[in-house]
Amino acid sequence: MYINLSAKTIEEEHICCAFSDKKCKESYQLKKAWLKDEFQNGYVFRRLNERAKVFIEYGPAEYAWVPVTAPNHLHIGCFWVSGRYKKQGHGKQLLADVLTDAKNRKKSGLITVVGKKKFHFMSDTKWLLSQGFEVIETSPNGFYLLCLPLTQNAPLPAFNSSVIDPRIPSQGCIAYFSNRCPYAEYHVLESLTETCRKREIPLQTIKFTTLQHAQSSPTPATIFSLFLDGKFVTTDISVCMDSKFDKIVSKK
Repeated sequence: MYINLSAKTIEEEHICCAFSDKKCKESYQLKKAWLKDEFQNGYVFRRLNERAKVFIEYGPAEYAWVPVTAPNHLHIGCFWVSGRYKKQGHGKQLLADVLTDAKNRKKSGLITVVGKKKFHFMSDTKWLLSQGFEVIETSPNGFYLLCLPLTQNAPLPAFNSSVIDPRIPSQGCIAYFSNRCPYAEYHVLESLTETCRKREIPLQTIKFTTLQHAQSSPTPATIFSLFLDGKFVTTDISVCMDSKFDKIVSKK
C-alpha cells in the first residue's frame, strides 16, 4: 500500500505535489534533486502507492532544513493526506510507520514545526497534539516546535537563536524559500516577482541552498515564508499570485 522512494526510483515515481501543474515542472524537478541529496542523509519519502497526495517526509533532525536543534530525533517535514483519502486512517498509519522507524533507529523522539493554528503547507497542529505530540517551544511569529518523546531524560529540542530573535528587513516584501517544495521556486521567482512589481512593492527573495543556511533561518518555515514590512504574513504560497496577494495580506 505504501512505498518509500529512493535515488534509484525517484525519476519514475511521482512525489505527490504539483504533478498536474505544468508551470511548476522545473520546480518539481528541483524538489526531486533535493530529495536525491537528502536520501544520502537518511531522509525518507513515504507515500501511498497511488496517484494521490498521501505522504510523509522525515529524516534525522541533525540534517533537517529547519532552524532547530534536536540531537537524536527524527524531524517530520511535509505530512499530507488530501481529498477523498481523508478519514481512512492513512495519517495514523504513516505516523505509526515513522514511530516504528524511530524506535528501530533508537531515536529519542519525533519533532516537527507547525503553526499555533493550522498554517498552510504545514501539518495539522490540533491533530498532532491529539496523537501525543507536545509543545516544546513557541516562536515570536506564531510557530510551535512539537515533540513526541520516545525516551526519558533526553535533551529537549529547541529553536535556534535565529528564530527566537529574528532579524527581518523592515521595508517591503521578503520571501524565504527552498526546494523543499515543488511549488516554491516558480511562484516566488515568477508569480511573486510580478505581483510585487505591479504594486510597486520592493521584493527581496532569499533561497536556502545549504543545510547551514536553512538551519540559521529567521523563520522555521523554510519551505516558504512571506514577510511584509518586517512582519510575518503567511506560509501560504498562493499569496504569490496576483489574485490572492491583497486578500491574504489584508487579513494581517
